Amino acid sequence: MFTFIFLICMFGIFGKLIGVAFEMAWGITKVVFTLVFLPIIILGCLLKGLLVLAVPLLAIVGLVTIIKSLSNAA
Repeated sequence: MFTFIFLICMFGIFGKLIGVAFEMAWGITKVVFTLVFLPIIILGCLLKGLLVLAVPLLAIVGLVTIIKSLSNAA
């Protein structure tokens, strides 16, 4: 009986830990893509001569960032 209760508690605790780990991994992934891959993509477009694509992409990302920062401040 105690073994059964122990197993239930163990799965509950480790299940919550796995959920927290997924949330942290998702946050780290968003930061890495924002700080590393997005500037590389924009610079790549600029160097390849795709200025027509790079400028609107930069403007859209800038607007989304501004809107997000204003909505978090309120």
